[in-house]
Amino acid sequence: MILYRLSDIQKVYLRRSVLDIASLEIEAGKVYALLGPNGAGKTTLLNILAFLDAPSCGDVSFRSQTVRYTEAALQELRKKVVMVDQHPIMFTTSVYKNVEFGLKIRGVPKIERERMVEESLDRVGMRSFISAPAHRLSGGETQRVALARALALSPEVFLCDEPTSGIDAENREVVVDVLRQINREKQISLIFTTHDRAQASALTSRILVLEGGRLTATAYENVFTGVIEKHDDALHRFRIRNGLSIEVPKNEIEKQAGSSKIYLDPAGLKMTPFIKGRQPANTIKATVISTAVENDYVRVVVDAGVSLTALLPAAEYREKRIIAGDTVQLIAPPESIHLI
Repeated sequence: MILYRLSDIQKVYLRRSVLDIASLEIEAGKVYALLGPNGAGKTTLLNILAFLDAPSCGDVSFRSQTVRYTEAALQELRKKVVMVDQHPIMFTTSVYKNVEFGLKIRGVPKIERERMVEESLDRVGMRSFISAPAHRLSGGETQRVALARALALSPEVFLCDEPTSGIDAENREVVVDVLRQINREKQISLIFTTHDRAQASALTSRILVLEGGRLTATAYENVFTGVIEKHDDALHRFRIRNGLSIEVPKNEIEKQAGSSKIYLDPAGLKMTPFIKGRQPANTIKATVISTAVENDYVRVVVDAGVSLTALLPAAEYREKRIIAGDTVQLIAPPESIHLI
């Protein structure tokens, strides 16, 4: 089901266009990462999706209903969506009262509020802080309480602006795990902004990239222009300009008819030392150019006639002992292949 549908959206500040999106559909129950440099329009888009701001022109629909920018209509929509800011503000009172606040405003009975606050704090691992002064928490602890405060409201949509920016590794891991759990267990739709490409790939394959207020695929690795060649009813290949070709799943062909670009998800690619002999479909021989650590992942760039990037979990990378200059083979499973 389509959760959001945006058509011909523009947002203009002081005669300058900061957002210009011709078309965007976001599915319910999915996780989307929104990438892009500072000033690309990421926070502006989140504010529109949170119904905190209106586009200068264009149409927004939520669950197939056109959004009407009247206060009464927006108040109802805002009950379905919560936004967690990059730097959440806590009231100068206890953690309990911070998490309880939204429930109290909505008229939830006291006994029910107590249960919901405790459950939410349990989920983010902050139950032991229930009586602590919220404004004295560390950055990572504050972010976890902000997630609990949002989760207590049982929203349909979580919007998070840089949810792990500036927090320590331990809290970052907890926050990422909480976001993954609430999507998987509660089917809450999640849209988050980040500069961390490894984190984006780890949480989802649904990645949106903004540059200058416009959606683009060119800012992300492994995007190539080419042509689709039909071999038979069951097999299609996407041929990249240098002769490299990729077998494309039939569902991608049907979903993206007429596409001229292919995206290979770096986190979905498999990498092993090169082995001679019969190879699985979509096996690409390549030479390692460089490696770089990104949190719990290693970004490996290879030369396969074109530059390709794979994201490997750090433990897997250490086990395989891949270094620059090695000959390797990349395998692109069907779920890593997307036409755009």
